[in-house]
Amino acid sequence: MESKYKIAEINNRKLLALRPLAPETLKSLRDYYRVGLTFSSNALEGNSLTESETKVVIEDGLTIEGKPLRDVYEAVGHARAYDYLYQLATHKTLEEQDILELHRLFYQQIDAEHAGKYRNMVVFISGSQYTVTPPQKVGPEMKKFVDWFNRQETKMHPVEFAALVHKKFVFIHPFIDGNGRLARLLMNLALLRNEYSIALIPTVLRHEYIASLELAHTDDKHFKEFIADRVIATQLDLLRLLNNGGVNNDGEINNGGVNLLENELLHTIQSIPGLNAPTIATTLNKSLRTIQRYLKKLTDEGKVVFRGAAKNGGYYIKSE
Repeated sequence: MESKYKIAEINNRKLLALRPLAPETLKSLRDYYRVGLTFSSNALEGNSLTESETKVVIEDGLTIEGKPLRDVYEAVGHARAYDYLYQLATHKTLEEQDILELHRLFYQQIDAEHAGKYRNMVVFISGSQYTVTPPQKVGPEMKKFVDWFNRQETKMHPVEFAALVHKKFVFIHPFIDGNGRLARLLMNLALLRNEYSIALIPTVLRHEYIASLELAHTDDKHFKEFIADRVIATQLDLLRLLNNGGVNNDGEINNGGVNLLENELLHTIQSIPGLNAPTIATTLNKSLRTIQRYLKKLTDEGKVVFRGAAKNGGYYIKSE
């Protein structure tokens, strides 16, 4: 575990050394992760919008034909809550009202009656054998949580602290809905306040994510390792982007042909070898044409290889 924290520290020093970023690059990065975090966090909860659809919804204010209106509201609300993170990142302390406001921003269009208010009813986490905090104890437990946050923020390693912020918050489950997304927002707030970059959890890792969080009720080692891995992976992606390519003429981040999608594609093939292009496209919520284009590029570069017959074969990471 300590070695992973050390790797995260080294990566973070490299990122800090690239500062100050040009205002245009900084804005592009924030917009990029505004879409990326909104898409990935909502997708983990079953939101049906693709990443490109999420971008259209939150940047152009358009609805998507055939998609539930709630999915659109979740995207718009999450983007507003994400913007608020950058205000909270500069506050001296975290207050309960800040958490309530994050939830209000996310949930206002979905359910105005319960937005920004602690739940007063019993809820259950589907698939978990553990119960969450009873409604009458939510208020006191959230006060303890905020007090713990402010006392421990400067005493723990930033990555471990971010993981524990996520775990403690989601185990309280203070709101009627949106707790997972708030937990990931608060986790990223903890990282931002310690001058770390945003960390993304892709949908392809949903099972591993949920399983490690369930185990954390008795031993949070695996969950802390999982979050450390996601911090490091996102740092490496960001370093490649900033060191090699920066921002293109359209204001989109790339690194000379390698971008976050390409890295997620490689990670997916490494995690689940033998997938074919249509399955990968479905898994990553991308168009088949886009995935085929990147697979061809990775194949030509010798990074992946297709094995088996055309109808039932799949892609594998090419061993050296």
